[in-house]
Amino acid sequence: MSNSQSSWKKEKWKRLLAPYLFILPNLVIFLTFIVIPAIVGFVYSFHKYDGLNEMEFLGFDNYIEVLRNEEFWSALGRTGMYAAVVVPGIYVLALGIAILLIREVKLKGLFRASIYWPTMISYIIVGLTWKWIFGDTFGILNYLLDKMGFEPIPWLTDPFWANLSVVIATLWSRVGFFMVIFIAGLQSIPTDMYEAANLDGASKWRTFWNITLPLLKPTSVLVLMVSIIDAFKAYPLMYALTGGGPGKETTYIVQYIYEIGFTKQELGLASAMSVILFAIIGIFSALQFRLSKGGANE
Repeated sequence: MSNSQSSWKKEKWKRLLAPYLFILPNLVIFLTFIVIPAIVGFVYSFHKYDGLNEMEFLGFDNYIEVLRNEEFWSALGRTGMYAAVVVPGIYVLALGIAILLIREVKLKGLFRASIYWPTMISYIIVGLTWKWIFGDTFGILNYLLDKMGFEPIPWLTDPFWANLSVVIATLWSRVGFFMVIFIAGLQSIPTDMYEAANLDGASKWRTFWNITLPLLKPTSVLVLMVSIIDAFKAYPLMYALTGGGPGKETTYIVQYIYEIGFTKQELGLASAMSVILFAIIGIFSALQFRLSKGGANE
């Protein structure tokens, strides 16, 4: 075999292996922290297990208990209500800000960075930050209201205001992330379509409704799916901001599962709840994907 053939084969192998080597670190992390724990949790869901003593096989008893558990369904209902408010809020705000900041305005970069910045903060820090703002007795907002002669608002001790506080903190921390996705989607729309609409005398609202929104369909599907999954997985922000209270008013499904698993040490039952939650999110996402035809433009 000549030297030229040998070097050609080495180069060919390098080209074949390079993509796999690039994804190998992510694959290892994904397997270690996502896939393997998920499989272990699935096994736990068929057992009685407290993390200390040996597991006892129960079959589907944990799943039957979850289906009869009213607190589980109440927490899931509260999570659904939270998602029903937060997801449209994120969509409208992120799209509106993206449309404003895609134009040539002064300090556009500064505005984009300011709105995106909260997404880089951990949910625990976001929750603690807003707790200092909304705190009933020590919060900045109530201090300002008191100085202006208004009655203080029980932001964290009244069910309505506590849920509103969680929604506001969530919107503040997540809108920037989805704004960036919408900016990328808006920039991919050909400008000649807007020029043609302008020549035809189309109004801004008609241009948005007939050109922008349809061509943003793939981006919209992505934003809606990710934000719904985000909403159903929400936990650290609420835990830091309200602790799940008052009562159980802001205890959403992931916090409830955490309490069952690590406070009551019923890991098998908590695993069964997690599997059911995974199935619900999976079915909902698949249904949404099918109804939107994968975000394909018609």
